[in-house]
Amino acid sequence: MSELAYHRLTSTPNPMFVVVAGNIGSGKTTLTKKLSERLGWKPHFESVQDNPYLSDFYTDMARWAFPLQVYFLNHRFNTHRTIESLTASSIQDRSIYEDANIFARSLFDQGKLDARDYQNYRSLYESMIQFISPPTLMIFLRRSVPKLQARIKQRGRDYEQAIPVNYLTSLNDYYDDWYANYSLGKSLIVDTDELDFLDNEEHFDRLVKRIWDSIDQKDMFFHF
Repeated sequence: MSELAYHRLTSTPNPMFVVVAGNIGSGKTTLTKKLSERLGWKPHFESVQDNPYLSDFYTDMARWAFPLQVYFLNHRFNTHRTIESLTASSIQDRSIYEDANIFARSLFDQGKLDARDYQNYRSLYESMIQFISPPTLMIFLRRSVPKLQARIKQRGRDYEQAIPVNYLTSLNDYYDDWYANYSLGKSLIVDTDELDFLDNEEHFDRLVKRIWDSIDQKDMFFHF
């Protein structure tokens, strides 16, 4: 990336709102951290360590699916609204749109979320998104299931080690469908199986340039 392009990306007069989307273990948190450090933008992370339902959910998905999804929906709605109120640019780890179009949908289709709860959830979601605007750019991280499993094992969160392979596989399928039909704004798909943006600075630099290229220059200076 040229020095001029980098300066424009890190010093835009109007706040940017970028979301990093992707499956469990796809590298969302890592990329969010690195981008925030490189660009000086405020990071907003998924509520994991303080989530009161997550550990129970992976033990008994059917029992805890509905309260977990409502918890995430509320958390991400509040985060989204906070980001929109800021005067500084922000990067969010996972979006409210994924909660509904990936996770709740997958749980319903698998029979882990019954029709009554799912319809209640969808109604709540549809009401909430009337009060928010889409991000400037949605970055889609795509990673194969074996690579997701390796990353989940590497980071060693106890409650994640029992995640079924078929669950990760179904989530990947839903993500691919969502990526193909996303129409809320600008997006960028990044295949991460052979991309090491954590330890390879050349890879990371190329990715930052792709992000810059994906945000049209007029959006950098006339974003509302």
